[in-house]
Amino acid sequence: MSGHAPPGLGEPEFFGHSHAPAVPSGPPGPPEAERLHLNGVLLPGGEQVDLWVADGVIRTEPVADAVTVCSDAWILPGLVDAHCHVGLGADGAVPADVAEAQARTDRDAGTLLIRDAGSPVDTHWIDARPDLPRIIRAGRHIARPKRYIRNYAAEVEPDELIEEVARQALRGDGWVKLVGDWIDRSTGDLAPLWPADVAAAAIARAHDLGARVTAHCFGEESVHELVRAGIDGIEHGTGLDDATIALMAQRGVALVPTLVNLENFPAFADAGEAKFPRYAAHMRALYDRRLATIGAAGDAGVPVYAGTDAGGTISHGVLGTEIGLLAGVGGPEFALGAASWGSRAWLGAPPVADGAWADLVVYAADPRLEVGVVRHPELVILRGRVVTR
Repeated sequence: MSGHAPPGLGEPEFFGHSHAPAVPSGPPGPPEAERLHLNGVLLPGGEQVDLWVADGVIRTEPVADAVTVCSDAWILPGLVDAHCHVGLGADGAVPADVAEAQARTDRDAGTLLIRDAGSPVDTHWIDARPDLPRIIRAGRHIARPKRYIRNYAAEVEPDELIEEVARQALRGDGWVKLVGDWIDRSTGDLAPLWPADVAAAAIARAHDLGARVTAHCFGEESVHELVRAGIDGIEHGTGLDDATIALMAQRGVALVPTLVNLENFPAFADAGEAKFPRYAAHMRALYDRRLATIGAAGDAGVPVYAGTDAGGTISHGVLGTEIGLLAGVGGPEFALGAASWGSRAWLGAPPVADGAWADLVVYAADPRLEVGVVRHPELVILRGRVVTR
C-alpha cells in the first residue's frame, strides 16, 4: 500500500522551503518527433483552442506540415498519479521488464506524470525512456522492523530514522515517504511507528536537504502527530479530524486519499478480524466515514490530489477509477483538477503554454459532464509524440 523544472520555466515554490525539487524533464524527443495539430476545448479554462506540437513542445502558432490528430475534442494536460509505485509488486521488488510494463500501463491510461510514493528498486533508468511517463520518486518507504509489509520498506528503529531519511532524500527526486502507522500486534490496533519528536527531527532533516516528506496514515493518532511535526503531505488520511484538517489547510499540507485503496478497508478488516478485532472494527469505522472525511478536507481548503496506490496488489492504469471516486466527493472539476492541472502545478510541471511540455490527453466527450470518459482516452501525447490512440 502501500522535481526538476525544465530550464527557462522557473522553479515553483513548495510550501515555503527554499529548495524546490523539480520534475525530471527526461530526454528530448528524437529528431523525427512529430509535428501535430490539435483542435478542441482545453481544460481547465474551457476555451476552444488550436495547439501545435513540434520538437516535443507545445506551440500556439501554426507549425508547417503539422498533421491534425483531433478536432472538436476535449484536451487535458497529462494526467498525474500522485501516489503510485513503479517497481513494486505484491512480494516487493519486481524486475525491470515488469516495472516497464507497469509504467506503460499507466501511460496508456493517460498518466504522464507519476509521483512514486516508495519503491524498493531504483527506476531512474526510466528517465532515459521518452516513451514512458515522467516520474518523481520518494526513494523507498521507511518503516520499523516487522511493522509494515515485508520486502517493501527500508526498516529502521527510531534512533536511525533521521539518518535513513537523509539517505532516502538523496535516493529520491525531492520526496521522502514514511510509514506513519500500521498495526501494532501488542495492542491489536493501528498505532504510530515513530515518536512525535523523532518524526519532527527527521522531517526537519529532509527539509534541510531540500526534500518534502509524506506519510502513509490510516488512523487518527499518526496523522495528528505528523501534521503538527511539519510534514508536507498525507497519504490516505482516513483518520483526519477537524482540527488537523484546519491545520493542513493553513499550512498547505497536501492530501492524496487513494480512494481506490480505501475500497479495500472492509477486506482488510475481515482478514484481521480473528486475531485483531479492535483493528477490524477500527478499519470499518474509518471506511464508513472516508468520504465525509475527504470531503471535509477539500471543503476546508486542503489541497487534494489523485493517487491510486498502484503497485503491490493494486493494478496500474486505474487513475480513471480514482477520478470517478473523487468526483463523487467533490464533483467532476474537483476530481479532474486533482488528477491533472492541479497536481501538475503542485509537482512543478508547466501549464499548457507555448514552449512547454507537449504532454496531453485527448477525449471524445467533455469529462466535466461525463467523468467516466477519462477511462478511455482517444489520444495520449507524451513529449510531443502520439504514444497511444
